[in-house]
Order: sequence, then structure tokens, then C-alpha cells
Amino acid sequence: MFERYLRNVYEKTPLIHCITNYVTVNDVANVLLACGGSPIMADDKEDAVEITTICNGLVINIGTLNKSTIPAMFSTGKKANELSHPVVLDPVGVGASKLRTDTAFKLLEEVKFSVIRGNISEIKTISKGTGTTKGVDADASDAVTEEHLDETIAWAKQLSKKTGAVIAITGAIDIVTDANKAFVLRNGHPMMSKVSGTGCMLAAIIAAYCAANPDNHLEAAAAAVGVFGLAGELAYDRLVKNDGGNSSYRTYLIDAVSQVDAETLKGGIRIESR
Repeated sequence: MFERYLRNVYEKTPLIHCITNYVTVNDVANVLLACGGSPIMADDKEDAVEITTICNGLVINIGTLNKSTIPAMFSTGKKANELSHPVVLDPVGVGASKLRTDTAFKLLEEVKFSVIRGNISEIKTISKGTGTTKGVDADASDAVTEEHLDETIAWAKQLSKKTGAVIAITGAIDIVTDANKAFVLRNGHPMMSKVSGTGCMLAAIIAAYCAANPDNHLEAAAAAVGVFGLAGELAYDRLVKNDGGNSSYRTYLIDAVSQVDAETLKGGIRIESR
């Protein structure tokens, strides 16, 4: 279903500007290379806007905010909007502190986002204005379950209508939706939660897929989520064979992203539309 979206990334090699957090910046760069894109990182306000002008897409990740990066997020977001580049917001840990929450909501007011990607607790906070988090992890009480799936999709569609962005909720069950149509994806592995930065990596992949597929950000984002989830499964298979741990899994995950091709995606993605 999404094979052409994957091929377009490899054919176009979109350059993605990432204002991301210093915990995961290297993994974000490497996973972009693995998925067929190209990374560049610039978060100083004197540098970031100019860098955005030579790129094809932008990721704004609020995981490690500071007085220098916050102004750069606003200025680059607005410049990317002027250039009609896709902009992905990763509201890491929103709700955990006043600075994160205030910054996220001000960004939503001043920048038009193509996709907002987060765990269920982060997206609930964006939707409702307040929420619970476990640091940068989702609160267990928020987990998306089959029982509450339709309800979650319904309010996520409303959030998409309100923000104009595709909403990507990632976890045990992934939801990617706009105001009218939702995709439910059931790929991935619990081991992905034992590696820091998997959400940051995915946000960058989503940006690459949206930049390479500007005609349909909903399906591009869903394809990116499917590729990454499938890579998580392939990485775990390799981990078991090699009796490895979570550090090895991180490496295998990036390897697997680079190895997912159209045939693997066609046979391995588990997706339905709602």
C-alpha cells in the first residue's frame, strides 16, 4: 500500500533540518540516513533560519529546551511555512513542566504544523491543555487499547481538525489520522520502549516521508510509522538470534530501517483504515 512513499524517499533524498534534543541527536541523524533521507542540525537562531532555506523539511523537538533553541524553533518554523516545507512537531514531555507546555502551545499558535507526533499522553495534553506524563514517557493509564480505540480515534480526528495537522499517536497501537480518515497500525515491538529516542527518530522519518511525498501527508506519515514499526520487529528478531540487549537493539533498529524495502513493507505492514 505504501511502497511508493518509501521509494520516493530514496529517490529524492530529502534534506531534513532537525532542531532536536541533545540526548538523541546522533540517532536521529543516523536513522534519517538509514531511511533514505539526509540530516542537518542547526539550533542557534543566528544559523537555523538560513539552514532551513536549503532544506526540504523541518522537525521541531522540544525535548531539551533552552533560551537559544526556543527562538530558533519559532523563526525556523515560520520560515518553513513561508517555503511550504512540511514541519513536524514532536512535543516531547509536554505537560511535564510549564516551559515545555507553554512553548508547545505557543508554537501551535504561531507555526503551521504538517504532523504532530507524540505518545498518547503528549497528544492528550496537546488536545486537552493539561495531561499526565511519566517524564517523557506515556502514563500507563493513558495507554491506547482495543476497548478505547474508537474513542481515541474520534478525539484525535477532532484535534487534527482543530490544528490542521496530521496526528500521529505512537505506542503499542499506532494511530495516524487527519480530520476525516485514520490509519491504525499494529507493527512494532515492546523493546522499542527500552531504547531512548525512538520517538525522536520516528518524527524525523515522518518529516522525510512528508518532504518526499508532499501530495499526501496523511499517507506519508502512516507509511513512515509502518516502516519504523516493521523495523522494530526485524530488529528484535536479530536481537534474539544474537542474544543481545537494549544497546544492541538500538543498532539493529537503525540497521533494520535501512533494510526495509518495498517488498518487505508490502508483506509485513499490519494496517487498517477507520
